[in-house]
Amino acid sequence: MTSVQRILVVEDEPLIAMMLEDFLDVLGKQPVATVDSVAAAIEAIGAGQIDAAILDVNLRGGEKSTPVAEALAERAIPFVFASGSGGESVDERFRDRPLLQKPFTMDGVERALAAL
Repeated sequence: MTSVQRILVVEDEPLIAMMLEDFLDVLGKQPVATVDSVAAAIEAIGAGQIDAAILDVNLRGGEKSTPVAEALAERAIPFVFASGSGGESVDERFRDRPLLQKPFTMDGVERALAAL
């Protein structure tokens, strides 16, 4: 696979989303879209041009990013989960995917994307 370049970010906390965008920029990656809901993420996936994604496991209002993971898996687009609560919050079907622990570090983001 070619180097991951265009990244979808699904994160409901604006400051964390901005930090991730900054990290991706420094790492030479391009955030294609930064969204805060499952619906917006599904729309972004449908628009195409995504090489990989970073998915916050738990979104606002109790929403989980599992439907986004399903849509990405159907299209064979690699993704990493992001969580402050550990891997047990990830749907068991996707526990083999890389997990990016919060709080994020640039090294952690780089390693997680390299694992894809």
